Amino acid sequence: MPVATSSLTSGVASRYAQSLFDIALESGVLATVEDQLGAFEALLGESEDLRRLIASPVFSTDEQVKAIGTIIERAGLQGVFGNFLKVVASNRRLFALPGMIEAFRVIAAEHKGIVSAQVASAFALTAEQEQDLKAALKDVAGKDVEIAVTVDPSLLGGLIVKMGSRQIDTSLRTKLSSMKLALKEVG
Repeated sequence: MPVATSSLTSGVASRYAQSLFDIALESGVLATVEDQLGAFEALLGESEDLRRLIASPVFSTDEQVKAIGTIIERAGLQGVFGNFLKVVASNRRLFALPGMIEAFRVIAAEHKGIVSAQVASAFALTAEQEQDLKAALKDVAGKDVEIAVTVDPSLLGGLIVKMGSRQIDTSLRTKLSSMKLALKEVG
């Protein structure tokens, strides 16, 4: 995706996510909206047709609104989140829905005083290691931290932690690359 398009999508997603959050908070249904958001995201992960509907500009506004209305009804997504999906469809912004979901989660986590971190590890972490990592990151961030761990064997060992604008790279792959570069400069 070109940078200009990505930036536009990000801006649209952030604005819509903030609006959804504000309405959900004001209406006292934040937890319900978070649950419905997760249910919709699960549907999105399971259905190629739904992903195509959201991503493709081929479908008309009427087709998108009708399809989203059917999904809302069958999945029981009435209320604030259902209305939000209808507005997004009628404004032809379904393409930005994955970004809206991600932005909403960030806004909701910040509201709860939680920071999220993405962790790449060479090996799967045990529950105890995850708890230790969360505690260490909480000391750094000063807030509770939710972590999303992915396993990347190419790291060889260690971790890469991304939290906000910070990145901590203790991977063996990076250390070996640094050593290789240093040896080239010496020799």
